[in-house]
Amino acid sequence: MNLLHRWFGRPGAVRRWALTSVIANVGIIVTGGAVRLTESGLGCPEWPKCTTDSLVATPEMGIYGAIEFGNRVLTWVLVAIAIGALVAAWRRVPRRSSLVKLAFGACLYVPVQAVLGGITVWTGLNPWVVGLHFLASIPLVALSVALYVRSGEPDGEVVPLVPRAVRLLARGLVGVAFAVIVLGVVVTGSGPHAGDAETPRNGLDPALMSQLHADLVWLLVGMTVALIAALHAVKAPNSAKRAVYTLLAVQLLQGVIGYTQYYLDLPVVLVGLHMLGAGVLWVAAVLVPFSLRKREPSAEAVPLHYEIHGDREGDRIVEPEPAAAS
Repeated sequence: MNLLHRWFGRPGAVRRWALTSVIANVGIIVTGGAVRLTESGLGCPEWPKCTTDSLVATPEMGIYGAIEFGNRVLTWVLVAIAIGALVAAWRRVPRRSSLVKLAFGACLYVPVQAVLGGITVWTGLNPWVVGLHFLASIPLVALSVALYVRSGEPDGEVVPLVPRAVRLLARGLVGVAFAVIVLGVVVTGSGPHAGDAETPRNGLDPALMSQLHADLVWLLVGMTVALIAALHAVKAPNSAKRAVYTLLAVQLLQGVIGYTQYYLDLPVVLVGLHMLGAGVLWVAAVLVPFSLRKREPSAEAVPLHYEIHGDREGDRIVEPEPAAAS
């Protein structure tokens, strides 16, 4: 019982599980990329079993089977983390329906992603299906980020911190970030690293797709710089500025990796780093709109003893603002 309370009942448990979920979902993007980059995509030629006769990879299948089966095992880690977050949200006192709904949504979504992974095997790593499997991680990461943020704030009314036009620019920025990732997946489907030596590509011109992808990236960078200027103009809180500056830093680093991998003919290490960067960029982009508003404590909320004697928002300890000099 003490262990159950420690993992799921303590203040901040939901937030910790949500952070774990964010890290794990970005991580499986990288491990999925490793499967493709090592040509292990059909290391297990069947699904849900590894072969028609074996649930797990056999020694005869070698390193390719081990890599592919290892990535499948990580899906169960995602399931366990999603269930852990749901249990923590359910056991939280007082229970917050907003957190339960977000955690439950992630629990429902993880199996969908797993089934898409099975379909990629059934279709012999069709590049469009492989791309869809990658993109399935994007909403799941966003759900985990939302759960992380919402568990650190109260359930009261949303209070904007910047004018509506600035908030719309931030939402547009998230949309463009998603489009950048989608086009990056299309670029991947047109180039090498198919996941198996005999897997066909999507037939599109890699150079043209790469150029379109780069153009969209520069649009994203321009929108980010514009948002930074707008935040300074409206005297937005420092937390909002930090979120957007962080996004810009991720974009620039991701751009350096992207251009370097392109001119070095896509070495697998840099391609893997670029996939990690895509996941981190998406997290940073999703966090931006959250940084432009706050929530006031609900009048109906029942404070706990640790919320009465400490300064808290949701499950996150808030440091008091320093008193202004008179």
